[in-house]
Amino acid sequence: MAKHRRYPSAGRIFRPQPVQQLPQLLELPEGCRRIVVEVEGYEDVAFWRGILDPYESNSLRFDISVPLSPTLAKGKKTLLGRASECNAGHIMCMDSDFDYLFADQTADARIINASPYLFHTYVYSTENFLCYAPSLHNICVKATKNDAKIFDFERFFADYSRAIYPAFVWYAYSAQISTPDIFSLAHFKNTVRLGYLDIDDCGAGTLEWLRRQVAKRTLALENEHPEVAAGLGNFEQLLARRGVTPEQTYLFMHGHTLMDNVVTVVLEAVCAKLRLLSGARIRTSGCEGQALLNEQSNYTNSLFNVRDALLFNENYRDCFLYRNLQRDIERFLREEIFVK
Repeated sequence: MAKHRRYPSAGRIFRPQPVQQLPQLLELPEGCRRIVVEVEGYEDVAFWRGILDPYESNSLRFDISVPLSPTLAKGKKTLLGRASECNAGHIMCMDSDFDYLFADQTADARIINASPYLFHTYVYSTENFLCYAPSLHNICVKATKNDAKIFDFERFFADYSRAIYPAFVWYAYSAQISTPDIFSLAHFKNTVRLGYLDIDDCGAGTLEWLRRQVAKRTLALENEHPEVAAGLGNFEQLLARRGVTPEQTYLFMHGHTLMDNVVTVVLEAVCAKLRLLSGARIRTSGCEGQALLNEQSNYTNSLFNVRDALLFNENYRDCFLYRNLQRDIERFLREEIFVK
């Protein structure tokens, strides 16, 4: 007879539980086709569900999951290593990173561009879509339940993009010529991150500080690596042909840096102001005593975490790079699935 293990600190007997039978997938309607979709990691499942959802119908279903292997390896490299396994019933969706910008100049980009079964974001990563500037006011509304427009996100991120553009060119070119030690991700992150946001005048004071940071860093790079600086002009022309403009740089920069060190900082500052405005409005409403306390409590209970609201953002569909992705999916469906 198997002995139960006793944990003295717990003072209870540990009894292993039987493994429960996993639920079965629902049966598909007759004539419905299922397409297996593999993505980089668990955090990408919900994003790609939002991308593919509009294309589902009674005749087509997408089954989205992370790679399943004995090593539990995930990520873009894992997907690309198995790209040859893909077909019309098995596709893969991933971040572009710099592969879109570098066209066919890297091995990964050549693999992606050669296969009709591999789909990429065109922006650097899924986070860049979530941080699409025209959608950020809606994030504030969801988080604060205040629809007052006190900050111009589109203007700010156009100005922010212009401010970081010189640093972005150095960072991307260093990656393209396989010398990332010249201007590493860590150095780029420290150059373009925001430690604070002064929301007055659409963040003009913060952006002026940022421009000084970028100018200082890029001047040092030009002095230390004049041979690399000589190639930047041609590289900028390549970027322009791929749709990179100074005003839209944020869409192509490292996604986690954008979300964690820029957009979240901006949203927290704007939402803090909106919450203060809502609180002041309640206090001047004429309510007193318990009624006032109840109203304040109701408002506080309605608030939503800024980062959670951002993670579930789906208001990026008018982004020109999203339309590129949409075009690829629709071509795949037209040529591989619904062939007449």
